[in-house]
Amino acid sequence: MHQQAFESQCASEEHRHRAATSRIRNPKLTLFALALGTFAIGTGEFGSNGIIQLFSADLDVSIPVATYAITAYAFGVMIGSPTITLLAARANRRTLLLGLISLFLIGNGLSALAPNIELLVVFRFVTGCVQGAFFGAGAVVAAYVYGPGRGGKAFATVMGGLTVATIVGSPLGTLIGQNAGWRVMYWTVVAIGLAAGAALVAWLPRTDDLRGGSIAGELGALRRFNVWLMVTVAALGISSIFAVYTFIGPFITDGAGRDASLIPIALAVFGLGMAAGNYLGGRVADRYADRGLLHGYGGVLGLLVLIGVAGSDLVVLFPCLFGVGATMMYAIPTIQVRLTGLAPDAPALMGALNLAALNLANSLGAIGGAVVIDAGWGTLSTVWAGFVLTATGLLLYVVTIARTKAAPVAEPA
Repeated sequence: MHQQAFESQCASEEHRHRAATSRIRNPKLTLFALALGTFAIGTGEFGSNGIIQLFSADLDVSIPVATYAITAYAFGVMIGSPTITLLAARANRRTLLLGLISLFLIGNGLSALAPNIELLVVFRFVTGCVQGAFFGAGAVVAAYVYGPGRGGKAFATVMGGLTVATIVGSPLGTLIGQNAGWRVMYWTVVAIGLAAGAALVAWLPRTDDLRGGSIAGELGALRRFNVWLMVTVAALGISSIFAVYTFIGPFITDGAGRDASLIPIALAVFGLGMAAGNYLGGRVADRYADRGLLHGYGGVLGLLVLIGVAGSDLVVLFPCLFGVGATMMYAIPTIQVRLTGLAPDAPALMGALNLAALNLANSLGAIGGAVVIDAGWGTLSTVWAGFVLTATGLLLYVVTIARTKAAPVAEPA
């Protein structure tokens, strides 16, 4: 998901360091350290969705109230990502990454100790503030490690950690939570984060080439109305992925009436769909201005209807979970191409805004799903909230952004 959001930033940093000669003793280990960090972050983020029923019961709150913790994390990303990016603009990327992984450890450790839902919400917000800034700083380091002309490959390597988190980390975290308790899941994330922190200390390069720079010039992009339209299209459209992913546990146990042991499998199926969609969507976005978004949004609308009508049958539910993950991720590369085309002079800020939009989608999907469940419409009704949000985003795109001339797609490095 986030790979596309920062490819443009990675390319920008690649040009900034073109004159520098990267001499790193263990470049592969540096990239591994960054990927391990994104794996830890992804496991904590997506793993929380898989244990929502567990901390809901333990903290004695309803599932709709428990979703506030998921929403708080997303708001942490939305607020913390651009804020930290701006405040730490001049900081060395090594220093920033080490500070961010430390805050990540604190946030997850406090989450594991939370005595009530109110404090858990606060601690998830703090943890979420790390995510966007970590990805952005990681893009800078990855571009430096690979050198000129290979920025996209560099960041794709780093973001492999997030893909692994959706396929392996999240289901494994859910399984740990089911068998040892939801608090142990967060302690497991802390353990992975400690390993990532140690790897970052050992293998991040110490060089002034990774010092930050001013992004004041990029702020002018915020005055462009079409930029905000595209952010809105992304936030509304992608929300359906979270109207499903957030409630996969209840879908299995309540909607389908099956044992909770199937939840990790369902999460892995969804993650495989996301990985496949991201791969295919990147290729489509390079060739066509609108096809990825139109087909992705349109495809997920059909799948949401199938889940809403027949999702109580696992033969229908599991393929649809794969399909929802795939179609939404199929659209996201096109979103980033369009967003960057609207503000080519502000790639770093556009990357941060894209990630903020995706996490606003997280909040909208979780809130929409919680509202319809709380209204007594049943567990599977969350897909109808996602349907309305995505349909609104698709309509907005068709009548506004799709009518504008698409920016030329850059040739692969």
